[in-house]
Amino acid sequence: MSILFDNATLNRRATIVDIARLADVSTATVDRVLNGRQGVKAATVKRVMKAAAELGYVDESDERIRDVRPLAQISFILPQGTNRYITMLGRMINEMAPQLERFSIKPNVEYIASFNPDLLAKTLHRHAKHADGIAFMAIEHPMVREAVNRITAAGTPVVTLISDVASPTRTAYFGLDNRAAGRMAGYLLARFISRRPAKVAMIAGSLSYRAHGEREMGFLDILQELYPDIEVVGLREGHDDEGLNYRQMRALLSHHPDLDGIYNIGGGASGIGRALKDARREKNVVFVGHGLTSDTREFLLDGTMDAVITQSAEDTIAKCAALFRDLREGHKFSPPDPMRVEVVFRENLP
Repeated sequence: MSILFDNATLNRRATIVDIARLADVSTATVDRVLNGRQGVKAATVKRVMKAAAELGYVDESDERIRDVRPLAQISFILPQGTNRYITMLGRMINEMAPQLERFSIKPNVEYIASFNPDLLAKTLHRHAKHADGIAFMAIEHPMVREAVNRITAAGTPVVTLISDVASPTRTAYFGLDNRAAGRMAGYLLARFISRRPAKVAMIAGSLSYRAHGEREMGFLDILQELYPDIEVVGLREGHDDEGLNYRQMRALLSHHPDLDGIYNIGGGASGIGRALKDARREKNVVFVGHGLTSDTREFLLDGTMDAVITQSAEDTIAKCAALFRDLREGHKFSPPDPMRVEVVFRENLP
């Protein structure tokens, strides 16, 4: 609705009622904006402050005018599939959209086919044409590294989530110290397995994820250093797919009927848990994995899983948003520390 003000109105001191009429909002909303109270959408704040400036209620140089800007468009690019932690992360980003407005951020989540570096690189370039910042789960590949280098050189900040990329220009990484996480998994398996010697195996999503490769290295390192009587009999890739993980776990149990432990490096825990249950091995094969989700929670409760290594999805999103806000406002920032490694057992389920 367009409101016209005559010269008499403009020449006298404008009131909150005048601002409310011009901005097409309530006087209560105007009062909240002018007094800096929270709970008003950024777009509404902008409209109210613009109306107040036009009516001469505030000066054009008022700091509040300068600070009112459109929301930053931040693209979150995640792999699609049956990785329930990643699905939960994307859903939580959308659910937290009203909170992210307080960081002047409008999120846009897109899922793309997993393990396809060419598609990921093209998607990064496509989003860079309109986004004010990009956050994505990286694949370690030259095409992806080059995309990150070009996008950041053009002035768009890029951060990695969960899994990093070896690009010196990426702005920040929000994830675990994955080598330490792998060592933690090895330590947990060794402590839970009662007999010696023992046999364990690993299932990774894909070693093209730097996170998964680093977890494997950490796992192998601690077993070689401290538990040489535990033999690693296999590493299989399941592409974080529950169906493929089920088949890989059944094959491992078939080839190694005396298997004592399994480390699920990536997602798709539900497939591994079902395979153990179908083989009636859920009580005597130690199972350690990543990502606290609905299925891993149930596996902890019924004893199928022994421990889950995870990072807070909400904390990841909040820290990522804060970084984009600081970058936009020109604040100095230090590279964030790795996210805290959290280990969840049945007895300390949040």
